[in-house]
Amino acid sequence: MSGETTAESWEEIVVRVLKANDVSLVSYVPDNVLARLIRLIEADPFFTVISPAREEEAVAIVTGAYMGGKRGIALMQTSGFATVVNALASLACPFQIPLVMMISERGTLGEFQQGQAIVCRTMRPVLQSLGIEHFAIQEKAQVEFVVDGMVRQAFATQAPAALILSPLLTKRAA
Repeated sequence: MSGETTAESWEEIVVRVLKANDVSLVSYVPDNVLARLIRLIEADPFFTVISPAREEEAVAIVTGAYMGGKRGIALMQTSGFATVVNALASLACPFQIPLVMMISERGTLGEFQQGQAIVCRTMRPVLQSLGIEHFAIQEKAQVEFVVDGMVRQAFATQAPAALILSPLLTKRAA
C-alpha cells in the first residue's frame, strides 16, 4: 500500500484501500457518520452499491456475493450492528465467510440516544464471544494500516472482521 497523503481524508483512504483489495461491493444502511464515505463510494464506478432496508440484509448481500466470487463490505452504525448478530452467528461465522463490516461507533463520547449507548456497551463483547476479529480506529494515521490489514486477514482466514470507526476519528458523537 502506498502511504497516505496529508490531504487525504479518512474516507478517501478507505476508498483507496478497498479498491486496492478488490472490495468492490458495498452494502449499507444510511448513516450520518458514514455519509461522506458513502457519497465517495457511490460516485466511483469501481463499486457496486446496494442500500437495503436493514443491516442484516446488508450482511446477507455481502455474504451471498462472496459465495458468488465478489468481495464486499457492509457499512453500518452501532445500533445496526445489534440487528446482525443472528446472521453472524448462524451464517458468517459457522460457514467461514469473510464478512467485512465497518461500524461507525455511536453511544459514547456525548451520545444523546440511550439505545445507542446500550448497544455500544454490548458490541465488543458480542464480537469477542463470536470470535470476530475487531479493531477500533481512533486516528487518521491508523486508517490505511488497519483497514488494509483487517480486509486482508478476513479473506486470508475466511473469517468475519469488524472495523470500528471511533468518534475520535470521525469527530462525531452522534
